[in-house]
Amino acid sequence: MMTAGKTATRYDHPTASKQTRGIDPALAMRVPSSASSVRKITALAVFSLIAAGLYMLVSINPKYAAFAFRLRAPKLTAMLITAFAIGGATIVFQTIINNNIVTPCLLGMNSLYTMVHTIIVFFFNTASVAFTNRNLSFAIDLVVMSAASTVIYGWLFKKTNYNVLYVLLVGTVLANLFTSVQSTLTRVMDPNEYDALLTTLVASFSKVNADVIAFSLALMAVVMFALRRELSLLNVITLGRERAVNLGVDYDKTIRRLLLGVTIFITIATALVGPISFLGLIIANLSRQLFRTYRHSYLIAGSALFGMASLVAGQLIVEHVFVYSVPVSVFVTVGGGAYFLFLLTRGKAV
Repeated sequence: MMTAGKTATRYDHPTASKQTRGIDPALAMRVPSSASSVRKITALAVFSLIAAGLYMLVSINPKYAAFAFRLRAPKLTAMLITAFAIGGATIVFQTIINNNIVTPCLLGMNSLYTMVHTIIVFFFNTASVAFTNRNLSFAIDLVVMSAASTVIYGWLFKKTNYNVLYVLLVGTVLANLFTSVQSTLTRVMDPNEYDALLTTLVASFSKVNADVIAFSLALMAVVMFALRRELSLLNVITLGRERAVNLGVDYDKTIRRLLLGVTIFITIATALVGPISFLGLIIANLSRQLFRTYRHSYLIAGSALFGMASLVAGQLIVEHVFVYSVPVSVFVTVGGGAYFLFLLTRGKAV
């Protein structure tokens, strides 16, 4: 829920009485027009296209243009996939939890990713095929993280009587457990092995594995198709459990399937480029502030486009200003931490 001065509208679901308290009912009932939202989506899409065009064309030698395009196209595609996966998953996750300052990283997927890579290096060293073969490494990340999320969170969801907050709490505890295991292994690891490991634990678009991009896109399409009905119910879920059930929604099943879809999307993004903890928080809240609507088609599209523009622009700065000395994930982490504090202190996310 957001406000902007004394006369601002809040999130605009007309039946949410909690959201209309203390403000003018006429303002509370106001819903941004579709034309206005479409114009904003168009503007974000144009800005993203400009950023992508600059990334592909800046500092390019016409003589070696074809070679440069072959190098940059996979990185650009990976950034677009990552932004869409994290942006969409974060909006859905925030709707499930009913809180705008949470991110899917609280489920522990980032910590599980770092632990898996650390275990591989610790027991098999950096010369093992599981570490050197990028396709195999991606497959291991995807299988382990997807299986863990399906088993752990599917079982936990049923075990906790479909209480999302308990699942979130357990996810936070598991994240701390995974981090502790990873930290313990790195303390006794050979320093040279740790140096090699460290490069895989930081999200970077400089060395994207182009071989897995098509598979990632196909898997995301399959997940979206499988969850098409649940995604269409997000606007109703915003009303809360009781109202959604009264409107005929199988709330527990819908939430469980959406939660598993969120973890798979985060798994794909993390396995592709590495963990980016605060990206979802930034782009999801920027989308909510821009659109101020309960309609998830606009929120998800806006979040994804914000992510695409920010990642592409950030990578452009990393390559041409900092000359690869600082990965884009560092800027996301620093900016995300500051933005998180801003949201808390200003009370912009509830």
